[in-house]
Amino acid sequence: MQKTEIIEKLKNKELTETLTDIYGDTGRIDYQEARYIAALEKFEMLYGDGDLSIYSAPGRTEIIGNHTDHQHGKVIAAAVSMDAIAIVKKSEDNIVRVVSGDNAEIKVNLENLELDEKEKGTSIALLKGMLNGLQGIGYAIGGFNAYITSDVAVGSGLSSSATFEVLIGNIISGLFNDMLISSVQIAIMGQYAENMYYGKPSGLMDQMACSVGNLVYIDFANPAEPSIEQLHFDFDECGYSLCITDTKENHEELTTEYAAIPAQMKTIANFFEKEVLADVDRGEFEKKIPELREKCIDKAILRAIHFFDENERVEKLKKAIKDNNLGRFLELENESGRSSFMYLQNVFLPTENYRQSLSLALGVSDLVLKNTGSFRVHGGGFAGTIQAFVPDEKVAKYKESMDNLFGVGSCNVLRIRKYGGIRVL
Repeated sequence: MQKTEIIEKLKNKELTETLTDIYGDTGRIDYQEARYIAALEKFEMLYGDGDLSIYSAPGRTEIIGNHTDHQHGKVIAAAVSMDAIAIVKKSEDNIVRVVSGDNAEIKVNLENLELDEKEKGTSIALLKGMLNGLQGIGYAIGGFNAYITSDVAVGSGLSSSATFEVLIGNIISGLFNDMLISSVQIAIMGQYAENMYYGKPSGLMDQMACSVGNLVYIDFANPAEPSIEQLHFDFDECGYSLCITDTKENHEELTTEYAAIPAQMKTIANFFEKEVLADVDRGEFEKKIPELREKCIDKAILRAIHFFDENERVEKLKKAIKDNNLGRFLELENESGRSSFMYLQNVFLPTENYRQSLSLALGVSDLVLKNTGSFRVHGGGFAGTIQAFVPDEKVAKYKESMDNLFGVGSCNVLRIRKYGGIRVL
C-alpha cells in the first residue's frame, strides 16, 4: 500500500476500528493516528515511497515471577499498550537499513551476519542476531528499509530491547515468510540475539511477553519449548489501573549486578549437581542450608529462597486470575514485592546510601495506596521502574505523587494489550 493511501485512510478514520482493537484506549486514537502519519512522512523522507507495510510490537510488564525465568521457573507477564511501530518496505539489495527515532541509520549486509565483539551492547548487534538466528533455523531473510518510532523508551522498564527484537522478527516474518514464524519462535530468537550478540544474559520472559501478547503464563521447565497459556483479567471492570513509574535512575551500567543473580542462584543448583534451581527439590534445599553456607554466599541462599517462593506464587496468581479474584491478586503481588526486597535484594545497591529511588518509590506508593492496591519492583531491579495496580479513584493522586518525586511524565498509566507482535497493514 502506498503512503498517500494509508494516510488518507488514517485521516478519514477508516483505520479507527483497527487502532482501537490494538490499543484499546479510545481516548488516544487521535494520538495514534497522528503518530502513524508522522512515521509515514518520516519514512518517505528517508527512503521514498513504495509498497509499504506497518508492524507493531508492544512493551511488556512483568506481573509476577521476578528473576525466575533464567532458572527455568514460571512467570506471568503481559504486553502493554505502549509499542514500537515500523514503516517498512523491501529493498532492492542485500542490505537492511533501519532508522529508529532521531538516531543514526544502522545498516547490516546480509552477507556478513557474524558476531562482532565490538558491536556488543548496540542495536546493530540485536538486528544482526535476529537475522542470523532466523536464517539459521531455516527462515528466509532479505533486505529491507525501516523507520521505527517507539513509545517504549530505553530505560523505561518495559523492555525496549525485546520490543525491538520482536518488531524485527515480525518484519522478517511478514516480508519474507508469509507471517508464518510463530510468536514463540520469534521470542526465542530474540533471546538468542540478546544473549549471544548483544551480550546480556537475559531470560526469555521479556521476549515472550512482547511476542505473544495479553497476560501470559509461561513455564520455562523446557526453555526450548516453554509451556504457554494466555490469561485474561479485566482490570477496567474491576476499577484498577496499571501504573509503571520510571525513577530515572540509569541501569545501563548494572549488567554485572543483573548477571550476579542467575550466577548466584546457579551456585545453589550446582551444589545439588543441577544446572538450575527449578530442578532442585525444595525440601532438600531447606535441609541443606547449613551446609550450603560452607560452599555458597548467604546472598545466594536468600536468592534461592526467593526463587522457590516466587515460583509457587506464580501458580497461586494464575489461579487468582482464573477465579477473577482481585483481592488475592493484589495480595500476591505485594508478597512478590516484599520477597524481591528481602530475599532477592534487587531494589537498591548495597553500596548506594545517598539515593535509593526504587525504595523511595515503593515507600511513597505504600503511603498513597494504604492497603488498597499493590506495588513492587519491576523487572531487573536496582534502578529503573516500579509497578503498581492502583484503584481508579486514586490514580490521579498516585500519578501526581510519583511525578512530583521523579519528574512530570514519570508515571505512565497503561493497559494490557491483547496482541503481541503483529502486522498492522
